[in-house]
Amino acid sequence: MRTGGEKLKPASRFDFVQAKSKRIKLPQSTDFVESLARGIDVIKAFTPAKMQLTVSDVATITSLARPTARRLLLTLEKLGYVRLIGSNYMLTPKTLELGTSYVSSQGMWDVVQPHLVALVQKTGESSSMSELDGSDIVYTARVPVAKIIGISVHIGTRFPAISTSMGMVMLADLNSATLDRVLKLPSNSGVIPRITPSRKQIDTKLAKIRKQKWALSDEQLSYGIRSVAVPVHNMHGKTIAAINVTVNAAETSLKMLTEKYLPLLIKTASDITNDFVTFGLLPTTEPLTK
Repeated sequence: MRTGGEKLKPASRFDFVQAKSKRIKLPQSTDFVESLARGIDVIKAFTPAKMQLTVSDVATITSLARPTARRLLLTLEKLGYVRLIGSNYMLTPKTLELGTSYVSSQGMWDVVQPHLVALVQKTGESSSMSELDGSDIVYTARVPVAKIIGISVHIGTRFPAISTSMGMVMLADLNSATLDRVLKLPSNSGVIPRITPSRKQIDTKLAKIRKQKWALSDEQLSYGIRSVAVPVHNMHGKTIAAINVTVNAAETSLKMLTEKYLPLLIKTASDITNDFVTFGLLPTTEPLTK
């Protein structure tokens, strides 16, 4: 049963729709390098659903003039980040360096991987970690299981935080002022969730999450996607990330998810938190965090 404040969105064959790309007004500053920002926009134009793009495609998606898009693509090709196949450009594996540099610098994957692998071996379901970036979650670690799920997820994937279990469990840790500011930010995910809760519903859910220390998303992002998430903390008890177990709603009941998988997830999050604390206390010549 849906409550009155929930807005139902039509679903595509992938159970979600891509929002039309919009150009974000760039900051006006003498220190702002607009060409770099445009180049990043070009890289972001490529998605799992649009792996090969023409110059005209890139120009349309980024709202750049075609000559500008062409020069940027030629520059990226020269640097090895894209390759030309016929009349289509596609990203090369070198672009992975841009995303994995962040994960590597934080040491997150080395810490998280064995715990997620062990969890997946116990549940037989996919498990991921994400962090909050604006009003979105961004996947920073993932151990997938080969099952039919209506959406494609990989490192760097973004989803609106309010429609995901990991997003809600991280939003629950924010103070009132920060939460207000974050919820006013537009999503950069390009994804329109199946259900968009009202602010009153969000506040009610967050209050419950703060009390129970975990969050559930039952087909809010997309039909067939059900997940439960818990927070991961730093040595000061601050939520720095979240991990989840994601299942196919047609295969796994809410009872199975919350009674069998949730306790395993809580234990995994505790182990990861303990490792992060230990990792943060290790002697090093460079600070691990700023």
